[in-house]
Amino acid sequence: MNAKNTMNTQHMRHIKRAALATGVGAVLVAGVLVFVPDRGEEPPAPGPEARARAAVGAGAPAALKDVAALIRDREAWLRKNPRDAESWAVLGAAYVERGGLRADTAYYPKAERALRRSLDVTPGERRNPAATAGLATLANARHDYASARKWGEAVRKADPARWATYPVLIEAYNGLGDYVAAGKALDRLRALHSGTRVLSVSSLVYRDRGWREDAAAKADEALMKAGTPVERAAALHALGALAWERGEPKEALRHYDGALRTAPDHHQSRAGRARVMAALGRTDEASQDYQSALAERPLPEYALELGELYESMGLDGDARSQYELLRDRTTRAAADGVNEELLLARFETDHGSPKAAVDRLESQWRRGHRSMRVSDALAWALYRAGNAKKALPYAKRATDQGMRSALFSYHRGEIERALGMAGPARRHLEEALRTNPRFSPLLAPKARKALETLGPLPGGGPKDMYGDGGSTPLTPSPTAPSRSAAPGPRTPSASPAPSVAPWTPATPSVPSVPSASPARSEPVSTPTVPVSAPSAARN
Repeated sequence: MNAKNTMNTQHMRHIKRAALATGVGAVLVAGVLVFVPDRGEEPPAPGPEARARAAVGAGAPAALKDVAALIRDREAWLRKNPRDAESWAVLGAAYVERGGLRADTAYYPKAERALRRSLDVTPGERRNPAATAGLATLANARHDYASARKWGEAVRKADPARWATYPVLIEAYNGLGDYVAAGKALDRLRALHSGTRVLSVSSLVYRDRGWREDAAAKADEALMKAGTPVERAAALHALGALAWERGEPKEALRHYDGALRTAPDHHQSRAGRARVMAALGRTDEASQDYQSALAERPLPEYALELGELYESMGLDGDARSQYELLRDRTTRAAADGVNEELLLARFETDHGSPKAAVDRLESQWRRGHRSMRVSDALAWALYRAGNAKKALPYAKRATDQGMRSALFSYHRGEIERALGMAGPARRHLEEALRTNPRFSPLLAPKARKALETLGPLPGGGPKDMYGDGGSTPLTPSPTAPSRSAAPGPRTPSASPAPSVAPWTPATPSVPSVPSASPARSEPVSTPTVPVSAPSAARN
């Protein structure tokens, strides 16, 4: 009898191991593969398909080779089982991830076909939340934030407890400039789940609100809890980006180098290292790092940065080559459904036609894309097109919502200088250089030159608090200007934009940081910018 029991036990163990190796018997629960190991035995390490499936399902960073293995596995399975809706959803999500990892937008149409095939087999966000959420993730990757919000909110409505929906929604809200909704979604996410994914999302939200200490603390915690080399590289990159934004290039370099030691193909950290090298005056190394990043992932924003580095070095021919690469990559991306209007507008503003940039950005504004970055880009394009007065409300909107950006402050300072507002201009130019003295190889020298042109602050009082030498406060009136008199994009149904309400987390974000810290207690005010009606923005 004992021999028979022993044989049965060994037989069951063999079945469990075989099921685990083939993926049979593994259950996908909120993006994580769960299994029950034999008592007293350590479970075997998950294979590449399982690792990628867990990461993709949770929206976490995944290794390229693992994603490739998952795609091969699901493609082979679906050739024999074409009615498997879940596998179509997994394959679609994996295509999105691979497209992002490879900077190859050709994967996005493939992802859309797979996800819609999944919904054809099993329709409805309640019955098939994975496919619906996958379409939201795809829309974010294409910078179509309104569609991402639509799909994400449909999944949230069907299943409010599905935690993996909230990072997708937060990205969509940030892309639309709805930072209050992003903060509320983060509160809900933190109530539902914890782990490195939540910590990483928290860090990004806090950075956008200007809470740098909180953002760094969350990124540090994500680094400590990272379970894979890719997660560790992502956390180190986040710390490097925060150090760079606060003007600490050597600290940023330490984090970027750590990320590259952990994951040598982490192109975001390679590009971050290039920015640091340019700031430190090591332009040859910066050029090499940019070229390496472009060789790994030919992202158009890397081509723009390298082109501007070459332009700052007087290498105009090399700069033009990079700008041509940018045009080529954005044209390909547009064919695959990717919205690169913001990047193209930034390029046109400084290196092409500012008027064309204004047209692009006003179109995005009417679509509801009203993030800080779009506000800043539109302000700068209007200024460069010769309309500084119309630009100023957008510049105020970009700088007054929380994020501390040297570039935003520089743009606002130059706009104010063009309007004869010497005090505010001096204040914002100084703020740009204080935030990050080497924020751009092209623009940081111009910021210093502009300050020299303004000269020192004259005696006789704090005139930098006023826009016209002492008679008019810089802070705008809380009363919105009339629709006809207010500057803003030309829209047939323009209406004043509502003020951005402040948001604070439901619970203190970091125990060591007092909840009443100055950075958090200051209300976020947003000047009025006329925009199209909210209902039109959602269409």
